Amino acid sequence: MSIQALRTALNSQQPYNIAKALELPPISAIKDDTKIGKPRKESLVVGGTDWTSVVNPYLEAVAASKAGDIVRCYQFQSSLHSALNQIFASSNGNILVPAIQVVCRNSHHIAAATKDDSKLQHAVTLLQESFSKCLNDRTEFQPDAAFSEDGSKKAGVLYIVNQLFAMYFALNTLRLCKNLVRPVETRKLHQHGRAGDLVTYRYYVGRLYMFEDQYDMAETHLEYALKHCHKDALTNKKAILRNLVPVKLLRGRFPTLALLQKYQLHEFIPLVESIYNGNLRAFNDGLTKYQDLFIRRGIYLLLEKCKTVCYRNLLKRFHHVLESKPHLSLLELEKAFKWLGVPMDLDEVECILANLIYRGYIRGYISHTKHVLVLSKKDPFPTTAVILSKAK
Repeated sequence: MSIQALRTALNSQQPYNIAKALELPPISAIKDDTKIGKPRKESLVVGGTDWTSVVNPYLEAVAASKAGDIVRCYQFQSSLHSALNQIFASSNGNILVPAIQVVCRNSHHIAAATKDDSKLQHAVTLLQESFSKCLNDRTEFQPDAAFSEDGSKKAGVLYIVNQLFAMYFALNTLRLCKNLVRPVETRKLHQHGRAGDLVTYRYYVGRLYMFEDQYDMAETHLEYALKHCHKDALTNKKAILRNLVPVKLLRGRFPTLALLQKYQLHEFIPLVESIYNGNLRAFNDGLTKYQDLFIRRGIYLLLEKCKTVCYRNLLKRFHHVLESKPHLSLLELEKAFKWLGVPMDLDEVECILANLIYRGYIRGYISHTKHVLVLSKKDPFPTTAVILSKAK
């Protein structure tokens, strides 16, 4: 960026050109302090607003980025961001919304690149301030209106919220997400905006519901994100499916092999096949094989819960082998589990069956005196539609 380019963009009130002028070059992969130099001090005043406090940190951040000094780059980027927050708050309309969005993204990405949680947390405070200044603008929000001197700063909310979601997930401070969701949805700001922002918002809210064990809501939001994601955004679709597949598995819905292969989600293939066939040994092996990967993604415990569906399908196959007899011997089930490499005593078998009955995966009752599971004569193994609302 040249100072003249920023001056021209500000004088002509061109929102996207102002934002472009504040973009940073990619951080060099090789650190070389000899390239930093000392940028010349500049001053810039446009329309009575002093931009000097933005321009000089920006020039320093550019120099640090080219020299591969991430820490120094963040130091000046944070100064730039703080100064722009103040200018943004006192500006008319929403001309500067694209600029504040670019700066929020830069602060997020540079802080994350330092691999220092304290800097990422510091960046969170900067973005929270930007979010607050957008959200609390009293100008009435007109969806899809062009940026202007009369526009509402609320137009910038959703993009900044998505950046904050990413940072909260990275810092494992998911409790703070509710502080974003409530005001956004109260004002219905999540219903309007660029398709990419809407999809990203639904993706993070879906993940949030997933971690709160609200799987029906998680499925709704993640399905929306997948359906409306750009057809060529394969990486984004893969990220959505990494969370949507476990949610659907728990709710008794199975992805096709073709889908898993298309998006290279090979880690789910043994789990899907074993759950569908009720093969406990294969399920446990698949879960163990990819345990570290699933833990890093935060879906291990959810996948472990899918064992319930595996138990249900195993009992259904056992019931079929016995030619649909209504009584299943608990002692025979105990032997079956042992043969499958999952030894357990009679009390554990009863506990599993009681849980399946409670959650609606099977219909029947346990006769403790006779040590048998008495299955309902009518639809003992409810279809997916029946158990969906009870899968927790």
